[in-house]
Amino acid sequence: MRRQLTFVGFLVAIAFPALSQKSVPASNLEWVDPVIGNVGQLLEPTLPVVHLPNQMIRVSPQRKDYLDQYISSFPLNIVSHRLGQVFSLKPAVGDITAASWDNRMRFDHDLEERHPWWYSTWLLDDEVGVEFAPGEKTGVYRFSFPEGASKSLLFSTYNDGPASFQFTEGRVFRGMETYHGDIAVYTYGEFSVAGKPGVLKGGQVSESDAITGQSPRALIRFEPAIKKVEFRYAISYISAEQAKRNFDKGVRAKSFTDVQAHAKREWATRLDQIQVEGGTPAQKRAFFTALYRTMERMVNITEDGQYYSGFDKKIHQDNRPFYVDDWTWDTYLAHHPLRMILDPAQESDMLQSFVRMYEQGGWMPTFPVLFGDHACMNGFHSSIVFLDAYRKGLKEVDFAKAYEGMRKNATDATMIPWVNGPKTSLDDYYQTNGYFPALAPGEKETVPAVHHFERRQAVAVTLGHSYDDWAVAEMARELSKADDWKKFEPRSRNYKNLWQEKNQFFMPRNDKGEWIGIDPLFDGGKGGRDYYDENNGYTYLWQVQQDIPGLINLMGGRKAFEKRLDQLFSTGLGRSKYEFWNEFPDATGLVGQYSMGNEPSFHIPYLYNFTEAPWKTQQKVRFLLDVWFKDNIFGIPGDEDGGGMTAFVVFSSMGFYPITPGLPLYTIGSPLFSKVSIRLPNGKSFILNAKNCSVKNKYIQSATINGKPLDGPWFTHEQLMQGGRVDLQMGPYPNKKWGTAGRAGF
Repeated sequence: MRRQLTFVGFLVAIAFPALSQKSVPASNLEWVDPVIGNVGQLLEPTLPVVHLPNQMIRVSPQRKDYLDQYISSFPLNIVSHRLGQVFSLKPAVGDITAASWDNRMRFDHDLEERHPWWYSTWLLDDEVGVEFAPGEKTGVYRFSFPEGASKSLLFSTYNDGPASFQFTEGRVFRGMETYHGDIAVYTYGEFSVAGKPGVLKGGQVSESDAITGQSPRALIRFEPAIKKVEFRYAISYISAEQAKRNFDKGVRAKSFTDVQAHAKREWATRLDQIQVEGGTPAQKRAFFTALYRTMERMVNITEDGQYYSGFDKKIHQDNRPFYVDDWTWDTYLAHHPLRMILDPAQESDMLQSFVRMYEQGGWMPTFPVLFGDHACMNGFHSSIVFLDAYRKGLKEVDFAKAYEGMRKNATDATMIPWVNGPKTSLDDYYQTNGYFPALAPGEKETVPAVHHFERRQAVAVTLGHSYDDWAVAEMARELSKADDWKKFEPRSRNYKNLWQEKNQFFMPRNDKGEWIGIDPLFDGGKGGRDYYDENNGYTYLWQVQQDIPGLINLMGGRKAFEKRLDQLFSTGLGRSKYEFWNEFPDATGLVGQYSMGNEPSFHIPYLYNFTEAPWKTQQKVRFLLDVWFKDNIFGIPGDEDGGGMTAFVVFSSMGFYPITPGLPLYTIGSPLFSKVSIRLPNGKSFILNAKNCSVKNKYIQSATINGKPLDGPWFTHEQLMQGGRVDLQMGPYPNKKWGTAGRAGF
């Protein structure tokens, strides 16, 4: 009987491949494809990163992008997303010369296995198999060598500065590499078989068990009879001794298979928190790969209750995890809000890490990384995240201390893009006059602190800080600080000071109050950085998330607002793509003047929900997901930035979006799936059903929430976290009346 059933199953698998084991994944992690987006349109690609969710060790083969035919090395750790690696490792076969460390390794993409929990590749020239599996502070490489020839593992560094390698008894490896000029990163590792160590000195390879200096190079050779070598290791940002403790705790008693299996279980647990039904296989691959990407950062760098802080260059004791590697200009929009749903306790730890950074460094950070606050982009958007967390009921955050830092940034820190430090004359002008003053085209910069390339970004700075100051004002009100509310609430409307009624755009003004006449579509230098930031005035027309009704009034009402949105998606470049992208290379994923590939655009398609045509939000969101987020190597339209962009994909695919972080509300789009179920940390589940949902059936005909009619495209964070249920009836044509009732909370 068992034999008969097996044979029947075999026939079913052949006749109906969609029903086979491979086509119906046992876990959502089987949908993940880390090569999605591995070729960037114009800028940075995604990487097939192998790691545990939000943990310190992240590894990816070092190559330019998916089109590269060679791997240059394998790192022991990617310290920070797009900001560098430590400890280069590569296998080699045969005689070793000085050139061996620089040789690039040819590989075959079709012989790669790429998963969040496991990476494997085959190096064609030396016929070596390379595998990697991640731990929290540890990792394991496994090398399969050809028979007969001598084989080696070569070690070098990625960063300038003091470094050292040491071998003990041919089995133990210790290393130190200096990251970012002053941070000592330590590693401790052990090989599964003993080898003979060597170093490169004076261009010659010689036997030695230690080397110290800048950019040292070392190797360990194994006998020709050896076929497999495992290298288990740990990383520490604290000390060499701590690296060994991390090793003992993490991988000493574990094999490659053990580490790999644990990593797979961890990912299955995290990715299975969201279950979907319906949708196409391509949509599921894009969705779950996006969900995986959102867990690339922030990362927990705590080691046995202590951590190194780049904000005061000290080791700290703390009973809570300390997280780094966040770019709030990208992540405040959807990345942080997503974690507030899926793992509010982890998000609380991350935000408490921000508080620690403020206590240690004196400023609330903007782009906190291992070496401190990385001055990048503009705005103090962590203020928005703190307000959002407070209003969504996150508990374990010192909001009083957080507010202290928010307020200090708003009053004493400079707003100049890509600059950290105290305020300047430009900031004093802003606080007095309510806008950041701009220079006329070609006018020489007068303030030395302004970055030579990033410029003043005067309109973007004014709009961004209007939102930030709104968050400070609202937090002041939440904390019963009436005087502060009176101080900051008017600043939340500073955006109006740059509204030029004549042409209906936010336009720059100089320090005399005079308008600077520019073309908001194309002027402003590289990336529009004199006035805007990475985008043009068409994108920044919509950067008033904190006061959307106010923006509607500026444009003359809902009909005019809707018309301007239509124009955004239909206005051409006015020149060749070559000419446009030469000036605006960040404005990728274009639909008209809408730039799907850049973060300030994320909320824009949802603005139709404030008009009499919410159906256009449903249409635009579906179109954007289908066009720009395919399940292939080109499937990310811009710089993904470690989860910032793919959080938009996760929300939008589920059918709702946090259009204004700081307000605990979600607005409804058009889900890709007929059912989405989120398992919440409180034991409840939020369910969104979309009956008859399909590629064509993207328009909402009617809706209920918890069995009651839902006439407006909104629901609250409280309704979600209480285990709410939203039921949508979908169809192929718009119901132009649904969703026009009410603008809850705005």
